[in-house]
Amino acid sequence: MALKKKPVTGMKDMMPREMEIRDYVIWLIKDTYKTFGFVSMETPCVEHIENLCSKQGGDNEKLIFKIMKRGEKLRIGEAKEENDLADSGLRYDLTVPLARYYANHANELPSPFKALQIGNVWRADRPQKGRFRQFMQCDIDILGEGGSLAEIELILATTAMLGKLGFRNFTVCLNDREILKAMAAYSGFREEDYDDVFIILDKLDKIGAKEVGEELRSLGYKEETARAYLDLFEAVPDGLDGVCYLKERLGDHLSSDIADRMETIIASVEAAKECEFRLRFDPTLVRGQSYYTGTIFEVAMDDFGGSVAGGGRYDKMIGKFTGQDTPACGFSIGFERIVMLLLENGYEVPKKGAKKAYLLDKQLSKEGMLDVLSRAKEEREAGRQVLVVNMKKNKKFQKEQLAEEGYEEIEEIRR
Repeated sequence: MALKKKPVTGMKDMMPREMEIRDYVIWLIKDTYKTFGFVSMETPCVEHIENLCSKQGGDNEKLIFKIMKRGEKLRIGEAKEENDLADSGLRYDLTVPLARYYANHANELPSPFKALQIGNVWRADRPQKGRFRQFMQCDIDILGEGGSLAEIELILATTAMLGKLGFRNFTVCLNDREILKAMAAYSGFREEDYDDVFIILDKLDKIGAKEVGEELRSLGYKEETARAYLDLFEAVPDGLDGVCYLKERLGDHLSSDIADRMETIIASVEAAKECEFRLRFDPTLVRGQSYYTGTIFEVAMDDFGGSVAGGGRYDKMIGKFTGQDTPACGFSIGFERIVMLLLENGYEVPKKGAKKAYLLDKQLSKEGMLDVLSRAKEEREAGRQVLVVNMKKNKKFQKEQLAEEGYEEIEEIRR
C-alpha cells in the first residue's frame, strides 16, 4: 500500500514563508510580554481525561482527541461508555492545563503569578478555511490578583503586541458576566435560564433583534420580557456613559462595585495604552466559555471582520483542583488568525541583519572550501545570515530564487 503524502485531515504542513512569520511573531510575543513581567511556562500536551471533561471547557469538551488506555488497562469488553476506554486526551486549550499547573505548583510560584504560555492545542472540529484541528494558542494569565490591575495589565500587554505588528484598526470590547446577569434579572429572566439566554443573546449581531426575541420566547417567556431585555440593550450609550447608565438603571440588580471596576479598567487603559485602538463597553459581549466569572474582553479587527483575541476572569476554576478559589484572569491571542492576516497582507519580517549567499563551484578545492567556511563564520559572528550552498547548473534561476528569499549579496566561489 502506498504511503500518503498529504497530512491528516484538519492538519497542515507549513511552508518556509509562513514559518518565518510564525517564528517572528512568537519571538515578538515573548519579547513584548516579558517587558510586562510575564514569565514563560509550559504544560504537557496530554491531560487527564477527568480534567478535560470537568464541564469547564464548554463545547470544546465535545471535540477532545481522546487517548486510549494502554496494555492491561485497556479492557474493551468491559467498557460501558467511551470514557472507560480513555484515561487522557490532547488538550483543547491552555487554560485548563494552566489551572492544574498552578494548583500543583502554587507554593513554588510568586503571587501574583504572571504566566505566558504558547503551545499547540487540538480539537476534533470540522476543518474549514482558517480552522484546523491542530493550532497554536498564545495565552497570558495573571493568577492570584483579584483587583482590576489584572485586567488592565492584560489589555495593555496584548494591545502593545498587536501595535508592534502594525495593527491599528481594532477595538477592545469589554463587558462583565455580572452585568449580563443583572440585565437578565432586571428583565425578568430566571437565574437557571441565564446560560440559555446568553447563548441566544450572543447571536444578536448575526440574526438580529427580531429573531433573538423569538428564540427568547421559545424558552417560555412572554413577549414583554423579551422586549424589555432587548430595549435595555438599545438604550445603553457607548463607552463609559453606558456603564454609568446601567449602574443607575439596574439599581439593586447590579453591584456598584462591578460598575466602578469597569470604569476603572476603561479609564486606566485609555490613559496608559501604548498604541492607537478603540476601547468600547459592549453589554452584548458574551464569550462562550462557562468558566468566566467576571470581566470578559475581546479584540475585534476591522480588517478581519471578527475577533482575533479574547479572554476574561475565571475565579472559580483553580478551586476545582484545590478546594479554594483563586483569582485568575487571562487573555488569549488568536495566533493562527494573526498569522493568516499577516500572510494575506504580504507582511515582511523586519530584517535583523544582511543575508549573504556563497555559491560554491563543484570543483572547489579543499583549501577554497575551508576559506569560505571561515569567512562565513566571521560574518555570522558579525550578525549576518550566511548561506553556503553548491552552485547549480541553472545558476541564473538559483540566484533569482535566493533573491526572492531576501539574499541581498550572492557571491560565486570558483576553484
